[in-house]
Amino acid sequence: MIDNGLRRDTPLSRRIKERIRRDGPMTIDAYMSACLWDTDYGYYRHQRVFGASGDFITAADISQVFGELLGVWAGVVWQGVLGAPNPITLVEYGPGRGTMMRDVLRAARIVPGFAKVARVHLVEASGALIEMQGATLADFRDMLSWGRELDEFNPPAIIFANEFLDAWPAAQWIKTVSGWHIRAVTVDGSGELQFAAINGDCPREAFEALLPDAPPGTVVESQRLDQLAEALKALADRGPIAFLMIDYGHTTPAAGDTLQAIREHKYESPLTSPGEADLTVHVNFYDLASTLHRAGLALDGPVTQAEFLGSLGIVERASRLMAANPVRAGEIETGVARLLAPNGMGSRFKVLAARSPGLASLPGFSAARVASVAPGPA
Repeated sequence: MIDNGLRRDTPLSRRIKERIRRDGPMTIDAYMSACLWDTDYGYYRHQRVFGASGDFITAADISQVFGELLGVWAGVVWQGVLGAPNPITLVEYGPGRGTMMRDVLRAARIVPGFAKVARVHLVEASGALIEMQGATLADFRDMLSWGRELDEFNPPAIIFANEFLDAWPAAQWIKTVSGWHIRAVTVDGSGELQFAAINGDCPREAFEALLPDAPPGTVVESQRLDQLAEALKALADRGPIAFLMIDYGHTTPAAGDTLQAIREHKYESPLTSPGEADLTVHVNFYDLASTLHRAGLALDGPVTQAEFLGSLGIVERASRLMAANPVRAGEIETGVARLLAPNGMGSRFKVLAARSPGLASLPGFSAARVASVAPGPA
């Protein structure tokens, strides 16, 4: 975590300080929620955050091939796994500018009959982003609906979550010389935001058992993913679903502080610019898979993004696109190489799928890599 001590006096930082002085230290997950979703000053409420002029670039911004492959993948799932239901709901959690869904829908036309029966539902809480999505998807306007809840649409459904879970708030705990404590944000003597260790509900015995030799300063973090699992289980109880998650993270249990802030494509301390920088954590795919497994969902993966896109034929698709667009061949090749980079997005990003029990395995996951997750603690 980068922290050079700099703090910017943003409107949200002033609001957070007032809340801390009134109610006491703010836990890390509460701080993340405030920074991203505060009604007046939250990052995702008003910021134009995506693309070269924003704070970060997603895979869909890098190459149209990414969304097009997912569109064909969805068509294969609709036809070969779900049995070609009519209608079918295509859902995206956190759709950004709508770029990926636009590419998905454009490619979906390749699968006979698929586009005609598809309805699109976008789960989005930001009014500014909804406006942007409507403009990006103007050609598909008659197919669109929006909502704020994870389960307020009707199955059968194919659900995408690309770089969505990294912004899901995470709780943190920290080891001090006196043992394990909750990690929080407080106001120091000079009136600036600082991290702190506080007393409270902390699974100390579990941490001591799992990390008996952890030195002071060790951080454990956990995203509160039960809400997601419960929403998916509720959907699966109403009809068949296939859920595809793509995000950066790790696949084995590990301690470590992954909370980070990005503003104008540069890293800074999460305390520097509340409400004006994107806050994310690395997704723990082991915890995510365990939580979804306990909810009764079947799983495929996780695999790396390079493995998944490779199995879908990204190299072949890019070659055809380059041949059809020679002027853009270099741009297309560079974009695909970035998505597959072994020391970059290709390995850092993982892909996990969840599906209703009884459905066949989803395409893109070899049989050897289909997840077998033992039930974890409730």
